[in-house]
Amino acid sequence: MAALLFDFNGTLSDDEGIQCAIFRELFADQGRSLSEQEYFDVLAGRSDSEIVERWLGTGHPATAEVLERRVQLFRERAGDGSTVPPHVREAVLQASGRSRLAVVSGAARSEIDMVLLAAGLDVFEVIVSAEDVTRGKPDPEGYLLALRRLRIQAADAIVIEDAPPGIEAAKAAALSCVAVLGTAPRERLGQADEIVPRLDAGLVDRLLAR
Repeated sequence: MAALLFDFNGTLSDDEGIQCAIFRELFADQGRSLSEQEYFDVLAGRSDSEIVERWLGTGHPATAEVLERRVQLFRERAGDGSTVPPHVREAVLQASGRSRLAVVSGAARSEIDMVLLAAGLDVFEVIVSAEDVTRGKPDPEGYLLALRRLRIQAADAIVIEDAPPGIEAAKAAALSCVAVLGTAPRERLGQADEIVPRLDAGLVDRLLAR
């Protein structure tokens, strides 16, 4: 397999719990409460801007402030790379040099770079972040852009995702997609080509052997 394309939040970085807590705090400050169940059922897997728009409404006057504060809080709580589990780090390093690697995420580029660098995973050839697209997942724009930057066809790549919006985006880009359990229950990941317990070296070996 020529390339592996990874989602970031919840896939490379085990941080959806942190994300949920941050958004709950920020939305409460705006008088719009959010439960954990609502976050994981409705918002997880979407870009930061879309999460804010969906929960506070289009054109909310505090949108820019909330997004800026969210980045600051994420950097404080996850910037040391500790959200990348050892088995994920091992998997990515094992794939490095054997396959071309990309990240496709709705997170800010500064966050992705900071976490990956702190985790010792500065090995990705292409990173597509929130700043690179006009439409976040489940729109396929991010994955299509990654394919163009890698100069490969969809048939030559596999996506690893953790949430329904990302899986939908991958499939809309005609990509094969493996879903990792953790963020969403198995029954919500059915659009993926395969569902696995976790991202680890064994999974990478198997995918690269295709």
